Amino acid sequence: MPDETPPSFRELFLRHRRGLFDYLRRRVGPEDASDLLQETFVRALRRERFEMVDDPPAFLKQIAVNLSRDLARRKESEAKYFVAGEDADDVVDRTIAPDDLFDASERARRFLAAVEALPPKCRQAFVLRRFEDLSHDEIAARLGVTRNMVEKHLRLALERLRAALD
Repeated sequence: MPDETPPSFRELFLRHRRGLFDYLRRRVGPEDASDLLQETFVRALRRERFEMVDDPPAFLKQIAVNLSRDLARRKESEAKYFVAGEDADDVVDRTIAPDDLFDASERARRFLAAVEALPPKCRQAFVLRRFEDLSHDEIAARLGVTRNMVEKHLRLALERLRAALD
């Protein structure tokens, strides 16, 4: 009969780190594998009642699989918005004055504060229209209001946002 006492966490680490590292290296490459290996064990350590896990090696493997998938999704998302190979100095427009940058960031802060201050349905309608590009009918269906109410919410939002930015 096999020993049913769970291995210590140190033993588990020593026994499975190489296999998990090899798996992660194949999935994400050597530059990210060690970070994900460390995160795998950190997450396992943080799990309450880890000693109650039926199959610790399988549990560790599942954490590693999930982390590698998360990293792949994050890199895919970043690839949509960032252009690889561009140096930050090449991207920054040196013709923008620091005062203009400050004014733009202050204006953005006031805009976000004004959006947050909108009544809930009004804010939802505005966000759905401006950031998710939904039609008035789609917004009405999502919020459970009439199309006319959506238009009222959007008018109110625009009035308050203009006032906040003036």
